Amino acid sequence: MARITSRTTHRSLILLGGVAVAALALSACSGGGGSPEDSNTLTLWHYEGEDSAMGKAWDEAIKVFEEETGAKVDFEAKGFEQIRSTASQVLNSDEAPDIMEYNKGNATAGLLASQGLLTDITSAVEENGWADKLAPSLQTTARYSEDGVMGGDAWYGIPNYGEFVTVYYNKQAFADAGLEVPTTYDEFVKVLDAFVAKGITPLAEAGAEYPLGQLWYQLALSKADRSWVDDYQLYKNPVDWNDEPITYATDTLKEYVDAGYISPDVAGMKAEDAGTAFIAGNYPIFVSGSWWYGRFTEEISGYDWGIFNFPGSKLSLGSSGNLWVVPENAKNKDLAYKFIDITLRPEIQAIIGNNGGVPVAANESDITDEKSKELITAFNSILDSDGLSFYPDWPTPTFYDTLVAQLQNLANGSSTPEQVQTGLGDEYESYVSSLRG
Repeated sequence: MARITSRTTHRSLILLGGVAVAALALSACSGGGGSPEDSNTLTLWHYEGEDSAMGKAWDEAIKVFEEETGAKVDFEAKGFEQIRSTASQVLNSDEAPDIMEYNKGNATAGLLASQGLLTDITSAVEENGWADKLAPSLQTTARYSEDGVMGGDAWYGIPNYGEFVTVYYNKQAFADAGLEVPTTYDEFVKVLDAFVAKGITPLAEAGAEYPLGQLWYQLALSKADRSWVDDYQLYKNPVDWNDEPITYATDTLKEYVDAGYISPDVAGMKAEDAGTAFIAGNYPIFVSGSWWYGRFTEEISGYDWGIFNFPGSKLSLGSSGNLWVVPENAKNKDLAYKFIDITLRPEIQAIIGNNGGVPVAANESDITDEKSKELITAFNSILDSDGLSFYPDWPTPTFYDTLVAQLQNLANGSSTPEQVQTGLGDEYESYVSSLRG
């Protein structure tokens, strides 16, 4: 997750939440259409950490934008939760930025699009040829239907990077235990058993936030195919919440806890807890996203580490990265489109790729960092096999909270697998029924 920072350029900070707004920003929003300065200023929000791959790339894109256009960028760094929790309120006002980073998926960008809060940028996509730079599976999360379901006809955002869930492993811990990288699921289980036999809990996990839900979904994907993903994510056909993929995932996750593959305290652990524990070498394996890669590269110094795709599964969690979206109330949409176009240039994409990110439009020859090449190669292998299968919490606006709560109950033994599946299925079906009228 991105760090909450307070960097700004050129203008005063707007405090999200509607309580305090800097006086200069208020004056810029008032009156008939704003001042001449407003028309030459791009208001930009994003929540990438200053030292992250994307943060570095966007900083350079801002410099290029200002040099080429003569316009100024009013950049306001936001926290992920700041934007997520207040987006509908802020975008439905004259405080909306011209461009902002927003999470992709039905429950986020799709929801805002269906509420009329985001600009349909299809014409800008066609004019600038952005679709030609994005693989089809990456385009799915940028296009939405009138109901806010991804994969629709209209473009409401543009991704600049990709992301996926992989298996991080401690090479030293594997070597000390005499273990090789597993290539099948049975071998993966044998690795887990071998660590437990040595008194080592093998999997860094977190039940209070997203990691445990992502492991649950990866287990389901190992028994699923593309049509199952389309049914679950795009509502193509009804989902049976007692089918093989879901039942296998829920039962197996419970078995992981019972077998000691996961800490008995997992229900109270957050993603940061799991990530820092892996950095410290306390767990030899961490199933999580590519967004950790750059940080691990910088912070892991006591041992060598690597990645491998989840064994025995042709499908992987992942998608495009978050989207550049243009609010419907944006005052300078043409400037926003210019900025988006700059972020897709090979030289900006190369910054992402050489700093631990996954670019979507980079020239392969521009990626010079060997560790970064490992990550990008793994991502491209998933793209080539049409393996990106999105994330488990996307189907409903509140499914993330429900999934976290239900899997916490599973981990601490307060709910059976059957009860968990019923709880998840009830919310899912209620939302899908509302979409279908």
